[in-house]
Formats: sequence, C-alpha cells, structure tokens
Amino acid sequence: MKKRIIWIVAVLLLISFALWGPIVSNVEQARYTVIETYGEIEIRDYAPMIVAETEVAGERKDAIGQGFRIIADYIFGNNRQSNKVAMTAPVMQQPSEKIAMTAPVMQMAENSAWKIRFVMPSSYTMATLPTPNNDKVRLRELPGKRFAVIKFSGTASQSNLKENSELLADFINRKNMIVLSEPAFSFFNPPWTLPFLRRNEVMVEISK
Repeated sequence: MKKRIIWIVAVLLLISFALWGPIVSNVEQARYTVIETYGEIEIRDYAPMIVAETEVAGERKDAIGQGFRIIADYIFGNNRQSNKVAMTAPVMQQPSEKIAMTAPVMQMAENSAWKIRFVMPSSYTMATLPTPNNDKVRLRELPGKRFAVIKFSGTASQSNLKENSELLADFINRKNMIVLSEPAFSFFNPPWTLPFLRRNEVMVEISK
C-alpha cells in the first residue's frame, strides 16, 4: 500500500512538472498580425518592440544558455533601479550581423557570434525601462517588420532547427520573397517542458 501511494505521488508530481512549462509560458508575447497562413508557415507583421540584447560567441546551444542567464539577471533586478521586469516570450536567438550573409543551412555553424534577445513588456518605453548594470546588456528599439515564420514542436536541436530553416527557405524561394535578414530562432517554453508541448519558431525578415 505504501509503495502504491509513493507511485501515485510520483506520477502526480511528474504530471504537474510537465504541465508547469506550458503554464509559465503563458506570458505576454511579442505583438504581431498574421497576414497569410500556409500550414505551419505564417507571414506576420510585427509591431515595433523594445528588446534587451546581449551577444555571445560559441556553439549555438551554449550561447543561448549563457545569453539567457545574462539577460535574466537584468530583468530579475540587476539594474540601477533594482526593479524586476516581467518575463515575456519568446526568447530570440540570431547569428550576429558580423557574420556574412549565407544560405540558411550554412548559418548553423557550430562556433559563431549569437545575439540573444528578450522582448520587453509593451508597457515600457526606452525612458522607463531600468538601466542595466551589466554593460553586456543593451536595450534596443526595433521598428515594425514583416517575417515569414515556421512553427514546430519538439526540442530545439540543431537538426530540428536546420530542417525547419530549410523548409522555410524553400517556401520563401518558391514564393519569390525578398529576404532581409538571416534566420532567427524563437523559443517559448522553459527547458523542462515536454517536447510535444513546446513551441519553437524559425523567423526570416522579408520585404513588404
């Protein structure tokens, strides 16, 4: 009987842990309007936004982990005003602009410079956001832009990102769209979220 109770408690804890990812991911997200939909691919117009950004060199997976910690430290209170800033979604990762423009597959280099971005809550302006103490954190105001975006679940593995980058690149080529940026990766869930409940995206800015 005791073992049965332990198993029931363990299962309940596992279920709660699995569902916690989607629950905590229900935060303010970057604002956009869907212009067209093609299955898992959407054409979106994003509203202007403010991001907190840092740049990290190295392998992609390690870079986003390090970048996440740097910016999370800022929003959790490491700023001149010691104010906390609400978490939003997604966390964005993109090759640094210092890297020459190449085809999407080639942008998956294992050792590069990566920009990691958190979208700031829409209630803030550049004047009202707390000032970072860490000079590795920069606040930037981005204009409204149009993106072609592909959504997928599962892990944000190199193979999944490569596969979806190729699918998106093929779609863009077939539609004769003009590409204005390298692919950016967007992640919406904590790492403990079960893979089939995760939301990941590859985004490419295109001309209006």
